[in-house]
Order: sequence, then structure tokens, then C-alpha cells
Amino acid sequence: MNYNLIATSTFGLESIVAKELKQLGYEDLVVDNGKVTFSGDEYDIAICNTWLRTADRVFIKMAEFKATTFEELFQGTLAVNWGELIPENGKMHVVGKSVKSTLFSVPDCQSIVKKGVVESMKKTYKTDWFEEDGPVYKIEISLLKDIAVLSVDTSGAGLHKRGYREYAGEAPMKETLAAALVLLSNWEPSRSFADLFCGSGTIAIEAALIGKNIAPGLNRSFVCEQWPNMDKSIWEEIRSYARSKINSEEFRILASDIDGRVLGTARANADKAGVSEYISFQRQAAQDFTSRKKYGCIISNPPYGERIGEIKQVEELYKSLGNIYNNLETWSLFIITSHTDFQKLFGKKADKNRKLYNGRLLCYYYQYINNPPKIKSKQE
Repeated sequence: MNYNLIATSTFGLESIVAKELKQLGYEDLVVDNGKVTFSGDEYDIAICNTWLRTADRVFIKMAEFKATTFEELFQGTLAVNWGELIPENGKMHVVGKSVKSTLFSVPDCQSIVKKGVVESMKKTYKTDWFEEDGPVYKIEISLLKDIAVLSVDTSGAGLHKRGYREYAGEAPMKETLAAALVLLSNWEPSRSFADLFCGSGTIAIEAALIGKNIAPGLNRSFVCEQWPNMDKSIWEEIRSYARSKINSEEFRILASDIDGRVLGTARANADKAGVSEYISFQRQAAQDFTSRKKYGCIISNPPYGERIGEIKQVEELYKSLGNIYNNLETWSLFIITSHTDFQKLFGKKADKNRKLYNGRLLCYYYQYINNPPKIKSKQE
């Protein structure tokens, strides 16, 4: 069966999700704030959940309509043939959000949608009672400027939950954002890679997964796998294919941090992710980093100075990063921070500057780019 699918994302990552989808072979993408809409079947739901590195979740879009009254919301929900997707014993859980809409009470909207879904299901199954003791179907009602979108979550736990990070540092970055930072850098395994503030290792681990072409969702499960209309053999096939696509690239990522406590956590996470042999973790202050190699990449999430008393220390740190970079003439450097004066402190204007959100915090991704020269092929 063909569905309208939605891959949601953090604001600022929509174009990266769209690029990933194009690389997976999807066309006719509609890119909007926080989401990319496209079409696909059960097979595509499995592919996208398994392979998307920067998306938050994959939804099936069930309906879109204007709703300024509870009656319009109810009728719009009732008009959907929910029984086509949800079995008689399906456990229906409704969540919601409302932005700049007449219907601003989310709990009331959830209640109305649940009522509409149940009434629709009654028509399909000719019963007045549903046990709801079967597989989970999380239905989302999203209202934006009075336009209601009804969708069903196929992922379950967010796609950032790869399954390798049992422990995190004090300010953990989501795996999806870490992967986006690496993809935006255009890093390739032939180049050196360093994270000077590795914390629990997320950026380094995501880089290693990208370098080895390991599907981010390979070692986890998804809520829709329990749905009766999702053939188990599809998932077996997708996972088998994903395992066959892991490459034989050899590379070494340097992940360092001044805090020795978090390095143990980082090593455990890398081991669980299956990439520990590609990452060297070491205790080292960022200011002590040097390298004789050329055209390497530094991708880091340093302290932002959000806490009282930290700001001066952080500003000195940013100045020292500028000094380090002066001695790495051919390297590229990518820094994400919420500090608005980073470029001034660093001592150089970035080649590119991208607005991103780390959690709820507005940040900027400062990109200093020195790509290696392209080697001409013998045919040229």
C-alpha cells in the first residue's frame, strides 16, 4: 500500500534530511519547516527508519484539513478510514501540538481525535468496544495556523536513539544532530578527523558510522514492526542488505577531552556501536592539539559558557582555538556554539555559518573550509 510519509527533523536540518532521502532514491520531496514529505510503501517505511541519520521520526500522514472548531476536527478525523491501518485490537495513543491555531487546547484536541478515530473504527469493525491490547499506534494531531495534520508514528522511540548510548555526559548532543554536523562537513574517511571536546563520544561515533556506512537503525527495533500489515520478511531483508553495505574502509578518528571521567563512557558507547577500533580516545586539553597531517577535519561541540562564571573561561578557550587553527593551515574546522561572538574571539570570519538548534538552544555552526585538491583521473 502506498502512503504519504513524513520524515520530521529538528529545525535547520530539513535540507539534510531531504538530501539523505534523495540519496536513498526518493523523489518529489516537499520540504517544509521541521519535515520532509514524500511517498512510499511498507518497504520504504523500513528503509527510512533503518537508514536516515538526521531525521527524528518517520510518520504516515493520514489526513490534512482546516479545523477552527472541534466539530471540524472531529469530522475530519472521522472521514479517515483508520481501520485500514489499525487492527481491531490496536492500542491507540493520541498526542498533539498546536501552534498559532484557534484550537489551542491540546488535551481537548487529543480527546476529540481519539473519539473520531474510535467512531471510524466502529464502522469498519462493526463493534462498539475495542480492547486496545494489541500493537501500539501513536496518532499525532498537529495544528499549525488552523491546518490539522493527522499522522501515525512508525518509529516509536526517536531515531536519534541508535541503541549505543546508555550513558551521556552533562550536555549530550542528539545523535541526529551529531550526524548532521559530520554530513555538513563533507568529511570522507581518507581525511584525518578530530573532535577536541568529545564528551560521551557522539560526534566521533556518528562519524565512524558514516565512514563505515553502517545504517544508524541497524541494531534497534521500531514500533511498526509489530503491526500486522508490516511483513516481518521486509525487515529481515532491509537489515541483511544494510549489513552487506558496511564497507572495509580503514581510518582513525581522534576523540579527546580534558575530562577523563567521560572518556570511559565514550569508549563504552563506541564499543556498543561497534566502531571502537576506528576511534582513539585520549585525555587531552584542546589547546594541546597538533597534527602534521594535511586536510584533516576538526568537528567539535565545545562548552558554550551558558553557566554563570563559565563565560570568561569559554571565551579564552575560543581564542585558543583560533591559535590552534593558525597552525593547521590546510585543515577544515567546524564548531557549533550558542556564543554569538565566536568569530570575533576565534579571530576569523567563517566561510559558512548555519543556524541550528542543539535541543532548545539556538546555535550557529561555524564552518572554516579547506578541502583537499581534487586528484585528476588518468582519463582527464
